[in-house]
Amino acid sequence: MSDAKLVQLLQASDHNAYTEIYNRYFQLLFVHARKKLNDADLAKDILQEIFTKIWMKREIQLTATNLTGYLYTLMKNRILDLYLHQEVKTKYMRAAKSFIVTNKSSGTDALVREKDCSAHINQEIAALPPKMREIFELSRKNQLSYKEIAEKLNTNENNVSKQINNGLKVLKRRLMVS
Repeated sequence: MSDAKLVQLLQASDHNAYTEIYNRYFQLLFVHARKKLNDADLAKDILQEIFTKIWMKREIQLTATNLTGYLYTLMKNRILDLYLHQEVKTKYMRAAKSFIVTNKSSGTDALVREKDCSAHINQEIAALPPKMREIFELSRKNQLSYKEIAEKLNTNENNVSKQINNGLKVLKRRLMVS
């Protein structure tokens, strides 16, 4: 049976025509794909995609009179797509590795800056007046409520609130300048 007749029957959803095309061309295409890819399993996967595609598109797209050329072209294009995808994947992996390397050094830099900033803040807290510093540290470092601080220092919550607010104002002013 000619290729043109097989294509005509395939377009009419003839399963026997599809089977004949598969049997006639699979091995030829497989040998070619395996040589190009150096991977028998990948070659089989690509051919599976091609034969699935010609069945799915049989009614609307398959107008090939040179079936051999058509199938080889499908295979060649699929292999090229695969190579391009691999190239994009490789570029992406290189970029990701580069980002990780760059980000690690940035991360170290950020940790050093964070440590310096924290030391500077602690230095400014230590420079607060003694009572204000004590109340501020109980609130921020020990996570005590205003009520707990007031009870601990035998004072009222209003005084605690005022000391903390004043401490924050002093710290903001000093830290903005430096």
